[in-house]
Amino acid sequence: MTSLQWVTTTTWDESLWQKIQPIYKEAFPHGAKPKRILRTMLEQNHTFIHALMDQDQVIAMAITGLVGSSAEYILIIDYMAVHHDWRDQGIGMSFLEQIKQWAIQEYSLAAIVIEVEAEDTPLNQSRLLFWEKCGFIATSYVHQYIWVPEPYRAMVLPVQADFVVDDQGESLFRHIISFHEKAYRKR
Repeated sequence: MTSLQWVTTTTWDESLWQKIQPIYKEAFPHGAKPKRILRTMLEQNHTFIHALMDQDQVIAMAITGLVGSSAEYILIIDYMAVHHDWRDQGIGMSFLEQIKQWAIQEYSLAAIVIEVEAEDTPLNQSRLLFWEKCGFIATSYVHQYIWVPEPYRAMVLPVQADFVVDDQGESLFRHIISFHEKAYRKR
């Protein structure tokens, strides 16, 4: 394998986006945020775009954001995907580990949270298994948004030993919803 390059940015880079966009659109054909919303999220300084590159080709991408306070930040993974030609090679787990180590180094990170579709389908089970292999713990609370038809479940990867979810996952959705609200809030 060639030397891979890790990129994280908080500013919009159109040329980088053009390389990320095909992976993003393939992985999230429904429910993906429009480019203008993603751009605004970066401009509001609460979102990051991560890319793993093999020379000039993006092979993995993620969009993340911080919620909480400097005493206990939670990193929300809004989207993460690996180019279809690079799947099943450990790239996703390695890429997630890079994101985790970056967030720990840059912020007082308490946990990483992701929401996954809760419907029991083979694709959703495969995704759930991937996140569990990465150390995430599925919560039992199922959240139903009013603007999307499918239900979601939160998964958490505690980073600090004292980070505890005292409920069935409802509290994690307060963080997720806060992140989504910031994304659609007008400046």
